Amino acid sequence: MTQHNVRPEILGAVEAAQDKQAGDITVLRLAEAFAEYFMLCSGQSAPQLKAISDAVEERLDRENIRLKHREGKIGAEWVLLDYGSFVVHIFSERARRYYDLERLWRSAERVEFPAPERGAKPREEESEGGSTGA
Repeated sequence: MTQHNVRPEILGAVEAAQDKQAGDITVLRLAEAFAEYFMLCSGQSAPQLKAISDAVEERLDRENIRLKHREGKIGAEWVLLDYGSFVVHIFSERARRYYDLERLWRSAERVEFPAPERGAKPREEESEGGSTGA
């Protein structure tokens, strides 16, 4: 999977998160799961997590993409935005390390997006499905 074949609505969520300085933005394409894609990102504080989630919701709402379900309240370390075929996970850095969804879904194809201030192009990776690694 590359940045060019990630669905437009997911790229919109990525851009909204980047606008709020979200870190470690990764999109996972899941096989045989309840959602086709996960977008994961991190924030450094509860207010930043809220700003990221609000920005994603507002951006996708403007594109007529409706939120089906939201989990996580003010002060939560993990906010989940469920759009049906894709789910946005916004974590505190501590919660992201703890839940480690990238490890849990390690066989998923992935695209990582750099932080906006770096200005680099996204790194594109395809996992070796089924590899257990070290």
